[in-house]
Amino acid sequence: MLTFDSKVSSATIVPAFIKQLRLCKLEPKETVLFLTDDSSPRELVEAGLVACTSLGSACYEVRVPSGPDVRYVGANPYEAPGLREAFERVDLVVSFVVGFFSGWERAVRESGGRILNILDVPWMLLKLQGDENFKRVALAAQRQVQATKVIRVTSAAGTDFSYEVDHSAPHLCHYGAADEPGHMDEWGQCMMGAFPVDGTANGTVVVQPGDLWALPYMRIVQSEIKLEVREGYVRSVTGGLDAHLFRAWLDECKSSESDMDPYAVSHLGWGMNPRASYHDVVNFEHKMDHLVAAVRGLPGSYLFSTGPSHKRKTKGHIDMPLLGCTVMLDGRPVIEGGRIVDPEMKCF
Repeated sequence: MLTFDSKVSSATIVPAFIKQLRLCKLEPKETVLFLTDDSSPRELVEAGLVACTSLGSACYEVRVPSGPDVRYVGANPYEAPGLREAFERVDLVVSFVVGFFSGWERAVRESGGRILNILDVPWMLLKLQGDENFKRVALAAQRQVQATKVIRVTSAAGTDFSYEVDHSAPHLCHYGAADEPGHMDEWGQCMMGAFPVDGTANGTVVVQPGDLWALPYMRIVQSEIKLEVREGYVRSVTGGLDAHLFRAWLDECKSSESDMDPYAVSHLGWGMNPRASYHDVVNFEHKMDHLVAAVRGLPGSYLFSTGPSHKRKTKGHIDMPLLGCTVMLDGRPVIEGGRIVDPEMKCF
């Protein structure tokens, strides 16, 4: 049985990688590109190469000295012409770096390729690894969101926030496997997210002590942050130390004094991975590589974020999973007080 921060042997991780590639429906005729940098865990990369070979698929690794800073979404060094062509010709990219909203991500997906992101340490990947149930609940959540006009979020702490769902924007339906053409996913993830229609996000969001920062760093919130959102932007940030950190980070990411993009409301959604645990957050509070999937997949947590989108580039990205919220789709609750109540969204 895995315990906190367990070391994982190749005898354990290779079979898990084989399972993961099968979840991604990898075929022997397909080609896999492993995208890595100097910080990528070598034992995991090598396990992936062995797993691909054992399944009869061609695979190779593209490695650069230093990948993008995990805090900065949308900026990365993988835009060289020859490399872009490689991205466009492979069937599956197994990426150990963040590629959201990047040019190479679009190149892969637009050519029909898939992307599997691997952003956590090996033992956490084993703990969070999903199965077909993850896809079932994520697709159920996606179907419901696609049929929804307005999502409203409330909490006992004072949150009362709503927005119209932008159905022209890509939905973030993640179930831990990149198994369909153009699909990007993340090992260990199970969540649903969507973007608001520009200008429709309005209301109050109250972040409580015990809620989570997932970007730009892993941190448990220590003091209340009260956000006033109007016409798609955070207009007011009040509270103690955490509110100061919130403002300071977004202000640092402004391109000019008048730049409001860091304060724009970005993707919004909730977690559904029953294997994700708040106890892991407490144990590894400041370790980004232990908690990338876990904090966003916490079942019943509501993810509020700021900054970039499919049509807006900014470094000012904050992800904050909030606990204890009630989420309503056109007035119908699917999460109540932080607990999933919609039966279609429960894995077990």
